[in-house]
Amino acid sequence: MIQANNVTLRVGKKALFEDVNIKFTEGNCYGLIGANGAGKSTFLKILSGVLETTNGDVSITPGQRLSVLEQDHFKYDAYSVMDTVIMGNERLYQIMKEKDAIYAKEDFSDEDGIRASELEAEFAEMDGWDAESNAAMLLNGLGVGTELHNSQMADLNGNEKVKVLLAKALFGNPDILLLDEPTNHLDLDAIAWLEEFLIGFDNTVIVVSHDRYFLNKVCTHTADIDYGKIQLYAGNYDFWYESSQLIIKQRKEANKKKEEQIKELQEFISRFSANASKSKQATSRKRALEKIELDDIRPSSRKYPYIDFRPEREIGNEVLTVEGLSKTINGEKVLDNISFIVGHDDKIALVGGNELAKTTLLQILMGEVEPDEGTYKWGVTTSQAYFPKDNTAEFDNDYTITDWLMGYSSVKDVTYVRGFLGRMLFAGEDGVKRVKVLSGGEKVRCLLSKMMISGANCLLFDEPTNHLDMEAITALNEGMKKFKGVEIFSCHDHQVVQTTANRIMEILPDGTLIDKITTYDEYLESDEMARKRTVYTSTASQEEDD
Repeated sequence: MIQANNVTLRVGKKALFEDVNIKFTEGNCYGLIGANGAGKSTFLKILSGVLETTNGDVSITPGQRLSVLEQDHFKYDAYSVMDTVIMGNERLYQIMKEKDAIYAKEDFSDEDGIRASELEAEFAEMDGWDAESNAAMLLNGLGVGTELHNSQMADLNGNEKVKVLLAKALFGNPDILLLDEPTNHLDLDAIAWLEEFLIGFDNTVIVVSHDRYFLNKVCTHTADIDYGKIQLYAGNYDFWYESSQLIIKQRKEANKKKEEQIKELQEFISRFSANASKSKQATSRKRALEKIELDDIRPSSRKYPYIDFRPEREIGNEVLTVEGLSKTINGEKVLDNISFIVGHDDKIALVGGNELAKTTLLQILMGEVEPDEGTYKWGVTTSQAYFPKDNTAEFDNDYTITDWLMGYSSVKDVTYVRGFLGRMLFAGEDGVKRVKVLSGGEKVRCLLSKMMISGANCLLFDEPTNHLDMEAITALNEGMKKFKGVEIFSCHDHQVVQTTANRIMEILPDGTLIDKITTYDEYLESDEMARKRTVYTSTASQEEDD
């Protein structure tokens, strides 16, 4: 169990948290939610002891081990992947290293023998003999292949490092697990594996995530941060949303009844306070009036952008024809003879663990990368807008936000352009901010403004939910669902894929394509997925046996 007792944290004169009391108990998974800037990550740092509170304290059941998903992707570059994961249980890793040092001595003494015996006993008690196989199971589940388990962390790419650090946090059955955005940079298969792991995890989990489907799947409770307070709800994200809206509705209705009662009392007092025969009743009404208190209903600090993609031209029957596309990058064939035809009602989700392949296909379709072989052709009635995963080049300039968006607008009017920025929560003086100093989330909102103002009837997205908060993801999801045009997108948010796509394309590790007209959930249950899992599981097992 981990508990916050009267926790207050002040940054300057501002109180980020004020007298917070909350208890997280064993066997439950708590989703920590709140608007950007509400203090979700900060609260996890308070619980883990990284940040000291201004007042109050955090207490943990004596003897329990706390594990945290670390965010520094370069911290373990000097270590192997396997060692990094096992470091998740610091004591076990210390025992392993001390044992190795003792056994490596040339002058092995009696004292060394006694110490080694003590370490071996503790090692066995901590299930040390299965440490490497347990670590390998976590890595394989998250999609880190067996061939990488003995590699140096410095040789891994960013996504692989994220997965290793997550495996490190999960290793050794910690009593308390703190996870800050664990699904970031994970493919949908890895997220599905993590969901099942956490569902079967018997200890305490506290997780921050912008993935609504993930929170609904794993959370037994929801802790909502708003205005420096934390309100606990028993239930997942959807239950929290329905409950919080119901509570607000009930309070408003109660206030309405109280306001009507106040009005009636005031009218009675006004009419009869000077009437001698009614004076006692008027006095009684005054006392009753003084006792009525309206509930203080503070509006939520959450802000939802308004995302509405409106095509300027209706799309024709001929949209996109792709024939025999192939592409090799750094010796790896990421696309192998891919062909498909896109219809005017298609909303296509690109799925699969090969992130480079999905990005490359979108870049080819947008003319940014040339294929090695094959052709593609857009219909004459189509116009395209593109959301790139790497937006660095877009903002490598000295423009203000307004001037930057003006460059993509057919209507050269400041008021018109600022209307689109306002929808994305850029208000007032925000329009004169320089784009090169924007945060990750602000850049994403700018790109979505650019796509809205384009009026395109074919939208291509490469991981658009990265850096967005829950409210912006919800708005984007609604905008993608309502869009009356073609969409081709890659996204790690299960709910966005499930509610938007009517066609699934999975690019397999060998660069070939599975193409199905179906929803994502139906695809996950399909025969193709079952066969694919069987093939890859058999291959992985064979590699381990070898």
